[in-house]
Amino acid sequence: MIGMVLAAGAGRRLRPYTDTLPKALVPVRETADGTTSILDIALGNLAEVGLTDVVIVVGYRADAVEERRAALQERYGVSITLVHNDKAEEWNNAYSLWLAREHFSKGVLMVNGDTVHPVSVEKTLLANRGPDILLAVDDVKTLADEEMKVILDGEGRLKTITKLMDPSTANGEYIGATLIEPAAAGPLADALKATWERDPDLYYEDGYQEYVDRGGRIGVAPIGDVPWVEVDDHADLEKARRIAKGH
Repeated sequence: MIGMVLAAGAGRRLRPYTDTLPKALVPVRETADGTTSILDIALGNLAEVGLTDVVIVVGYRADAVEERRAALQERYGVSITLVHNDKAEEWNNAYSLWLAREHFSKGVLMVNGDTVHPVSVEKTLLANRGPDILLAVDDVKTLADEEMKVILDGEGRLKTITKLMDPSTANGEYIGATLIEPAAAGPLADALKATWERDPDLYYEDGYQEYVDRGGRIGVAPIGDVPWVEVDDHADLEKARRIAKGH
């Protein structure tokens, strides 16, 4: 199994940081030897659970990741393969994840490059392996309109995943971490392709919905009451910095 980070996004609401950096490289902690970015935390978490082969999907300001690649490999003891998304500033992330499809057959623990969370999330996913696709879900947090919400079926599997639902009907929020087993490689790649071809502005979570609609089964793993944040704006960044102090 390998690790994967989706780090192609621009993060325009985080300017001026993202004038020169992709969102994943925005610093969340100052240290004696420099700064710690969102990507640093993701790589550290993956390495801690033994996933030392890591694919990073890059796009906006990919050069900044390439420049840091050797240092990141040395710091975390990982081997990094970069997958380039030349449409990262035009299309949404269903296409980004599809571009990394050749790696799905190895088994993948994928995390979003704009999410700060503790390594307990990765450990929870690995401890609950079984479904061909397994999503980390927060079923504790109070939900609002912006979150990527989920509804489960009677067997506790994913029925619906979308931002576009009444929060009161949801069973929780998908937090941007997924375990993909090798058996799901082909069907997931096909579902993602159908999704971005239908509308390149769709999320990869819309690809998960396509996968379910085609009869695929996706499980969920509740992460418990742990601190995490998706970093979209400066208020989120301040929360991320508070969380990062614990790393």
